[in-house]
Amino acid sequence: MGAIVFLIQCLLVYGLSLAIYNLVKWRFIRTSLDNLPGPSSQSAVKGNMGQFRGPEGIEFQRDLIDHYGGHVVKLHGLFNRPMLYVFDPKALQTILIKDESIWEEPPAYTATNLTLFGPGLLSTLGDQHKKQRRMLNPVFSTTHLRSMLPIFYDTIRKLRDAIEARVRDKPQELDMAGWMGRTALELIGQGGLGYSFDKLVDDTKDPLAIALKLLFPIVTKLTVLPLLLPYLREIIPPSLRGTLARMVPISTAREMKYNADYIAQRSQDIFNMKKRALEQGDAAVAEQIGRGKDIMSILMKANMSASEKDSLPEYELISQMSTLVAAAMDTTSNSLSRVMQILSENPAVQQKLRAEIIEASQGEDMPYERLMQLPYLDAVCRETLLSARIEPSRRAVRDTVIPLSRPIHGTDGKLVTEIAVPKGTEAVIGTLGSNTSQAFWGEDALEWKPERWLSPLPESVTEAGIPSVVGNMMTFLAGKRACIGFKFAEMEIKVVLATLLQSFVFTPSDKDIHWVPAPVIYPAVGEDRMNPRLPLQVAMYSK
Repeated sequence: MGAIVFLIQCLLVYGLSLAIYNLVKWRFIRTSLDNLPGPSSQSAVKGNMGQFRGPEGIEFQRDLIDHYGGHVVKLHGLFNRPMLYVFDPKALQTILIKDESIWEEPPAYTATNLTLFGPGLLSTLGDQHKKQRRMLNPVFSTTHLRSMLPIFYDTIRKLRDAIEARVRDKPQELDMAGWMGRTALELIGQGGLGYSFDKLVDDTKDPLAIALKLLFPIVTKLTVLPLLLPYLREIIPPSLRGTLARMVPISTAREMKYNADYIAQRSQDIFNMKKRALEQGDAAVAEQIGRGKDIMSILMKANMSASEKDSLPEYELISQMSTLVAAAMDTTSNSLSRVMQILSENPAVQQKLRAEIIEASQGEDMPYERLMQLPYLDAVCRETLLSARIEPSRRAVRDTVIPLSRPIHGTDGKLVTEIAVPKGTEAVIGTLGSNTSQAFWGEDALEWKPERWLSPLPESVTEAGIPSVVGNMMTFLAGKRACIGFKFAEMEIKVVLATLLQSFVFTPSDKDIHWVPAPVIYPAVGEDRMNPRLPLQVAMYSK
């Protein structure tokens, strides 16, 4: 115990020394970034990060996007270190694709994901990340997703039956964020892990669903503290990190550790079960949910047959499970919650979409190609995904230069056509800026307008050179670290809408809904920002 107390004292001294060093360094040292426009620092320690990560974070970003005259804005990071908010297409193309090897995930990002999920796809760099992605790519192909579609339909029918049982007699207010979270967990469970988490029958939630739903609210509540994780990991031996995390005098940090440990243990248990089945042979695999066609079964088989050079250690496979479940559940379920709220507020759009789905389905499960190509369903999904908020970052590993699509005026009044970026500079990828800038999308950029996707997009979008994997949107990023599961997410959203809209009508409740800024934006009611909820009125649809 004395050793732990001494270590904590050392950490405090280290933290104070680091703070003083950085406060002095970034107070007096000027860089080429000082000529860029941007908001003034609000704190000697937090810089602008309290605003960027705080409850008014979306409004703060809108100010960055609309009021600084360019697509690159200077921010103040922790201890006022200069950083960038970037949504200039040419700069993004350089950062994410052309000079991808120069720009890597910042230490705070990888350290946070390591803490939450272990060394999975979101927390590894370089050759380790490439090896993991190379092994995962085949299971996210269109061919494999097409084979998973029947699993999706079976699960969503259970969701439909569960909701119908509650609203058959009369309309009811249901928490659709809760139902979407449970459904997303079950879909990634069956399709991703070959495991069932939730029969979607009663109101009992799997504890894993609860732990996962609380992760992003917890991280958001910690505000700038996750930015300190890289420094702590440098000086705390791995053997003591868990013990200290459970003792840290910050209840939210202890809660984050508890949830991360629980997710890791559930992943370990499922992995052990699947490993035993694989060792017992095809008959045992065939008895599992998914019959060995789920993502992790295929990945584990591929790993067993891979060479020693290309195979992954077991702890990385387990981390992939935690990563896949967390990433697939929260991002997709919150996007579904968002589109359902919008449809509830736009009954004409809801009915138009319903009519398209009913005509195309003819009472049957639609095959993959027909489902994915329904024009209005695709337009509604794309328009909603434009407003999804995921703001990743990159850090320059050496001095570099990023070009700009159009010049910006520096604080000295001169035009800036390229930016010299010092080593260690962090650049926030401005997803919201790229997806909602009026310079690209026009004066109606902030309107929810699915019709924009039913005709050719304006040249200001198509000719801008916005890097993306789908539809000129930055929602899924671009380059070698683009979202590997974007097709999985698209298919999930469309299956859920195609199934539920044929049976139910959604209208708004009288509750005050807020969308809370977080790594993945989520809905909450009133002042309760820690519990994601989206109450909607749900009634049976009668033709």
